[in-house]
Amino acid sequence: MKLNLDSLDRRRFLRGAGVALALPVFGSAVNLSAGTASEALAATGQSGTNGDSPRKVKRLGCFYFPDGVPMPLPEDPAYQDWSWFPHGNGTDFTYTKCMEVFQPLRDHVTVLSGFSHPAVRQVHGHSNADQFLTAAATGSDGPYKNSISLDQVYANHIGDQTRFSSLVLSTDGGTGTPRGTHTISFSRTGRAIPAEHRPKRVFDMLFVKRDADAARRLALSKSALDELLADAKTLRRDLASDDRERLDEYLDSVRQAEQRVEKAKRWVNTPLPTVESGGLDLDVSPEDPQRYVQTMFELVYLAFRTDSTRVATYQIGRENAFGISDRLARAVGFNLAHALSHETKQPGGWERFSTYCGFLNREFYRFASRLHDTPEPAGEGTMLDNTLLLFGSASSAFHLSQNYPIILAGGKAMGFKHGQFVNHAGSSAVGGLFDGVPEPWMREPAKDDQPLTKVFVTMLQQLGLEAESFAGQTGGLSELV
Repeated sequence: MKLNLDSLDRRRFLRGAGVALALPVFGSAVNLSAGTASEALAATGQSGTNGDSPRKVKRLGCFYFPDGVPMPLPEDPAYQDWSWFPHGNGTDFTYTKCMEVFQPLRDHVTVLSGFSHPAVRQVHGHSNADQFLTAAATGSDGPYKNSISLDQVYANHIGDQTRFSSLVLSTDGGTGTPRGTHTISFSRTGRAIPAEHRPKRVFDMLFVKRDADAARRLALSKSALDELLADAKTLRRDLASDDRERLDEYLDSVRQAEQRVEKAKRWVNTPLPTVESGGLDLDVSPEDPQRYVQTMFELVYLAFRTDSTRVATYQIGRENAFGISDRLARAVGFNLAHALSHETKQPGGWERFSTYCGFLNREFYRFASRLHDTPEPAGEGTMLDNTLLLFGSASSAFHLSQNYPIILAGGKAMGFKHGQFVNHAGSSAVGGLFDGVPEPWMREPAKDDQPLTKVFVTMLQQLGLEAESFAGQTGGLSELV
């Protein structure tokens, strides 16, 4: 007897421990109802140090900004001051005005040039954020499939040691759309993990006591998950092979939800950490862009400081000029951020674009400095010594998906060497004004970049994983350690 999908409770949405599940839609010959597929919400368990004795911790933070960076050509008078990339190579380099904010942290920062993901080097820059941490061949159009992001690889390894496996943030919130993502975090099946964008919601999740009914709701969630898995196993027998694959992928999400429920049960009676919120404006929005970005970075700092999580991502803005994040340029007196990348041929255009990128650099520097100035609560050195930070974009010059502007900071206690400009682009880096078709992304590169996955592999290795490859690319980058 074939199972009627209508017999499964379509209203079985599980609320509690960050779980919301419904069955996906299949095309097989069973009596189907028009259901709504939903992904398990972001990988958010529940956190703290669980009463264990202090131990050495390793944290990872990844931060993304859209629209690339200013890259005037060497013959342009703007090149000396307003280029994003430093001048020089190795330890013999000079920051430009766009980057000089990092000078006090020079010995804790490495700038990378000449790195990108091979599968997407000919993709238009408007589609880039999706693959920044995954290296997947997401493409500019056609069928879309993503893969697990760097942060979630580490979260899967370390996330059971803290209340929250990872903290996923963005300015625009949610998941966005394929090739227009609002999140840079993707699950093991390549599903976008929704990002939180409301500072008060993030603070409450991390530090405000939950209601006393949490344990009962967790028990109900576990019971409902067990029922859903039993129903799904029966359903699987009546599905065609392609739908079985979809169901198996879906069941992986259910199993992840199961793991989050079990983890939440372990933490439900553990007191939340106490922090002072007096200096935070938790009701701030991107309409006050500087304060908003500072608040989002401060929430990541507090999550790390209290060991609520050891993995965080923040997508500062989405690509292609959509979303409230495009208004962040108002922090430095301009209107829309994306427009600045198009207007560099106007008088003062390079300086304006560089000033906006300098604002982003300054806020990241402020965050890294907070970590540097805070002694490590769980060990030796500073929090920055035990926290690895990746800051960058998947575009460089106008819509160009090559030569990503990348900063790697922190992690000295993990063996990282800093105070260098690892410049694999050299003099072949594309830049200059946008002068019509073909756009830079359409042109053949003068030479191939190094795979950015080399950086990812080294990051994972120094974070403690036995990683030899990432997204099918093998090998690390010896210059970093």
